[in-house]
Amino acid sequence: MDNTTILIVGAGIFGVSTAYHLAQQVANPSCIILLDRAAPPSNILGASADINKIIRADYSSQLYMELGFEAIEAWKNLPLFQDVGVYHQSGWIAMDEKGSDVPQRIRENFRKGNHDSVIVDMSEEEVRKAWGSVLERTDCTPFGSYYFNQSAGWVDAGKALLAMLQEAIKLGIRYETGEARRVIARETGGVQGVETEAGTVLWADKVLLATGAWTSKLMSPLEDLLAMPHGDRVEQQATAAGVCVAHFQLTDAERGLYSKLPVLVYGGQGEVIPPTSGVLKFTSTTSVKNTTQTAAGHGISVPAEDQFFAPIGLQQDIISSIRARLPQFLDNGRKPDYYRLCWDSISSNQHPLITQHPDSRLENLYLAVGGSFHFYKFLPTIGKYVIKVLQGTGNGSEKDKTWSWKPAGASEQGVHESLAPKREFKDFL
Repeated sequence: MDNTTILIVGAGIFGVSTAYHLAQQVANPSCIILLDRAAPPSNILGASADINKIIRADYSSQLYMELGFEAIEAWKNLPLFQDVGVYHQSGWIAMDEKGSDVPQRIRENFRKGNHDSVIVDMSEEEVRKAWGSVLERTDCTPFGSYYFNQSAGWVDAGKALLAMLQEAIKLGIRYETGEARRVIARETGGVQGVETEAGTVLWADKVLLATGAWTSKLMSPLEDLLAMPHGDRVEQQATAAGVCVAHFQLTDAERGLYSKLPVLVYGGQGEVIPPTSGVLKFTSTTSVKNTTQTAAGHGISVPAEDQFFAPIGLQQDIISSIRARLPQFLDNGRKPDYYRLCWDSISSNQHPLITQHPDSRLENLYLAVGGSFHFYKFLPTIGKYVIKVLQGTGNGSEKDKTWSWKPAGASEQGVHESLAPKREFKDFL
C-alpha cells in the first residue's frame, strides 16, 4: 500500500492507532491523510476525549482477554507512553453480582491463558478495610464475591491519544482539519473521498471511517442517495449511544485518600476511576439513543450537541449509583461539580465493526467503529488489525468473523451487555 492514498476520517482511538501503525509500515507516510474536526488534540467530542479510561483484560471473551493483555504490555513498554507517564497500574477491585456466571467465565479464561496469578479473591470485610477504608460505606448487598486484579489500571485518556497522534504526525502522516459532511461516491462505483462542511474535498484511493458515534450521520446522505434499504444501513450495525458521567473536584485531603483506591468495578452498574488532576469520575451503564430522521425518513441516532448538558433524569440516575458506591460524596448535600454525556457507537453484541463495506458500490470504503464503551484500552494495538483489513489479508477467521458486517437481524450474547441503549435521550428531559 506504499503508493495508495488512504483517508482516515476521525482521530479517535481507531483512527489514530491506524494512522500510527500505517506510518510505521509504508514507505511514504504522506499518503496517509487523517481528517478530524479540529487541530490536535482534536478528539474533543468523541468517547476518546476523556480524563481517564480503564485498562484491563477481564473479559468473559477469551479473544478480548488476550487482546487486553497484549494492549497492557504496549501501555507499559511503548516509549511514546512511557515518556508522558500516562499509564497507571492501580489494579481494580471487581464486585460480582449474586447469581452471575461472568466471574466464573473470566476466571476460566484467565486460567486457560495462564494469567490466573494476577487475580486475588477477597472477602467483603477485606474489601471494606482495604485502601484506607474508603469502601466502608459501600452498599455490597447485590454482590456475592469480590476479586482484586493487580494487572489492571487506568490511563490519562486524552493525553495518551494525543501522544500517539503526535508520533504519527512526526512519522510523516498528513493531518487535515475540517468537519466531515458527506462521503462522495463515484458514478462508476466506489467512493472518491469525503467533503467537509467548508466544501473542501479530500480524495483517496481508500477511505476508512473511524467516526464513532457520528458514523450514521456521515453515511446517511450517501445511503439515502443509493436508496439503501433499512437493513443494509450502517445504523443497523452500530448506533450512537450516550452515557452520563459525573465528576467531583477533590480537596487536597481527598486526593491523598482516593489516590489509593484502585479502579472500582461496581458489578455491571459502572465504575469509579481514581482521580486524574484531582477529579474523581463515576461512570454509569444507563445509555441512551438520540434518534432523528434522515432526509429519506430513516431513523438514526446522533450525539446531542451539548455534551455538558445532562437532563435531570440522567443526573438523578447517576446520583443514585453514586449513593450505592461511595455515599460519602453526597454527604451534606454535595453534588457533582459537572456532568458529561459521553457518546460512542455501540453494536448489538458490543463487538466493533472492522471491515470493508459489503456493498459492491462502495468497495473501497472501510469502517473501524463500534467501540461500545470498552475499546479505548486497545489504542496501542488495534491499528495493526485495522491495517490488515485495509490490505485485504484479514486477521484470521475468529477476528474477521467477530468484527464483520453482520446479517440483518443477527443476534449474539454481548461482551458488554449492560451498556446496550434501551431508552431515548428525550425520555430523561
